[in-house]
Amino acid sequence: MAGQEILYNCKNPTVWRSIFALYGDVVEAKAMASKGKKAGKLTALDKWFQEELPEAICSRKEKFLTHTELVQLMEWKLTRGKFRPTLQQMVMSNSRDSVEACTSKAFKLLPDVSAAITELSKLKAVGPATASAVLVAGAPQEAAFMADEAVESIPGLVPIKYTLKHYILYLQKVRECATQLNSNDSVKDWTPHRIEQCLWTWAVGQQVNPLLLKGVMLHQSKTVDKEKATTARPVKRQKTQ
Repeated sequence: MAGQEILYNCKNPTVWRSIFALYGDVVEAKAMASKGKKAGKLTALDKWFQEELPEAICSRKEKFLTHTELVQLMEWKLTRGKFRPTLQQMVMSNSRDSVEACTSKAFKLLPDVSAAITELSKLKAVGPATASAVLVAGAPQEAAFMADEAVESIPGLVPIKYTLKHYILYLQKVRECATQLNSNDSVKDWTPHRIEQCLWTWAVGQQVNPLLLKGVMLHQSKTVDKEKATTARPVKRQKTQ
């Protein structure tokens, strides 16, 4: 089992919850490891994206993003991932009216994620990845952010293609994972967005501060060994018969 895929293949909700609990710590560790303009920004931007933006969107009579929010969402995305200054400039060139109208229509198109992303992609500098972040901010139960690290943690999705088709494949696998965990968890609060956060935490944590995941990795290792042993025993008995 490949290291990047070990979490995705885990069916134990306890392991996933342990990873989710470390999300904030890994964000801080990545922020500390960042250089240049990224340094010190990520923690505040991520808190805004995960907590303040969803609250603002859901407080409105109809869900939509303002121009200022879309620009800041792009800043969050670029600070968290690959920084492309041209995208920041391009997204600012969208008019206030077009941003509000387009994002409002996209949310109304849900649960048809494909249609919603197609609508959002009419905005300048907004592709499937950025569009997925917009949907996550207002409907985390429907979408998952297309973070490179999360996509790469799922079997069969490398190399990444920033297309609607590839995003839908990714979302389907994330939803399957959420369904699987909810079937084994009495709380049943797993959403596509939470799965994506866990996959990102697992992948990035190993890059920026592996010690944060040490305890979880040991837990995961025991879980995998137990599953292998359970699978192997019947085969062994068959050979001795």
